[in-house]
Amino acid sequence: MIDLYYWPTPNGHKITMFLEEAGLDYRVVAVDISAGDQFKPEFLAFSPNNRMPAIVDRAPEDGGEPITVFESGAILVYLAEKTRRFLPGDVRGRETVMEWLFWQVGGLGPMAGQNHHFGLYAPEKLPYAITRYVNETNRLYGVLDRRLAAHPFLGGEAYSIADMAAYPWVVPWQRQQQRLSDFPHLARWFEAIRQRPATVRAYAQAEPFAQRPTVTEEGKKLLFGQTAAGPARG
Repeated sequence: MIDLYYWPTPNGHKITMFLEEAGLDYRVVAVDISAGDQFKPEFLAFSPNNRMPAIVDRAPEDGGEPITVFESGAILVYLAEKTRRFLPGDVRGRETVMEWLFWQVGGLGPMAGQNHHFGLYAPEKLPYAITRYVNETNRLYGVLDRRLAAHPFLGGEAYSIADMAAYPWVVPWQRQQQRLSDFPHLARWFEAIRQRPATVRAYAQAEPFAQRPTVTEEGKKLLFGQTAAGPARG
């Protein structure tokens, strides 16, 4: 059994996508990021960056004590190695998937995240910042489109953890002020993943939280006012 510490954000969806694809038994533990659950000592004990998702694998391969993993990219690699699925075993295939996984965690996620922040959450609308991140998101969509013009999936011929990592960050393309019609190869890939039964099941995990805002006004203070001393409140 795997305990998944989760909230319905792109990084949360990455992990439910894998777990559903692999058919692993898991339990969702809600981490309400607007309520400050990510700062609870029991969560920080194994997710020191106060971010979800994180997992606790209660049945690791070595049969020992539970293993905890934080950071969505690390979780995907851990689960892929545990199940020997969605990460090629050959050195060349593995390297390609890892390239695109790191491209997502270092590029698409942070840049689209800043796009969301300045376009949706920032208390002051800063035209330069909005334009900067909308344009950078657009550039990254172009990188995806060119890659997918030559390959059905990011890693090549087979669906992999690289696709699971990138897909949830394209789901909010309208909020990112993009048009999928501008990127036909990306749109083809997006629709293929959207229709996968495991993707449908993964996104259904978000339904219990549908009536709760992902980020409340108080949550903005917690999320966007953090320093080394901790979250801002009040």
